[in-house]
Amino acid sequence: MTDTPATATEPDPSTPLEQLRDAGRGTLIERMAIELTEASAQRCCGTMDVEGNTQPYGLLHGGASVVLAETLGSIAAMLAAGPGRYAVGVDINATHHRSVRSGAVTGIATAVHVGRTTACYDVVISDEQGRRVCTSRITCALRDEV
Repeated sequence: MTDTPATATEPDPSTPLEQLRDAGRGTLIERMAIELTEASAQRCCGTMDVEGNTQPYGLLHGGASVVLAETLGSIAAMLAAGPGRYAVGVDINATHHRSVRSGAVTGIATAVHVGRTTACYDVVISDEQGRRVCTSRITCALRDEV
């Protein structure tokens, strides 16, 4: 048996993004099929299928958009908190601009403020045509582990 080097299509399991994906297994992130595509303290991106995340009328559930926004903002805040610290959401709001019935949506959380004790992110969720579906803002408290 020989070892073969990893190719560009095989993510290195030691990368932070792959570690974050692994940490999401068995959580709401997995249940809602949120796929992380980029993660840093300044910007976190991910996608979510509309199918399976709809309300009874077949539209993307507003709560699903909020889950995507909170997931992305919280992950960025956790990365901002750093080792030995954690982030906890203290406020989130969302404005829903348009409905979506199929495909996927993409969320981009961008840092507004990253300090020692709080981090705040604007999250824009768009459909596959690039149209804004939802705008959210999340604030997280950054705490030391006890």
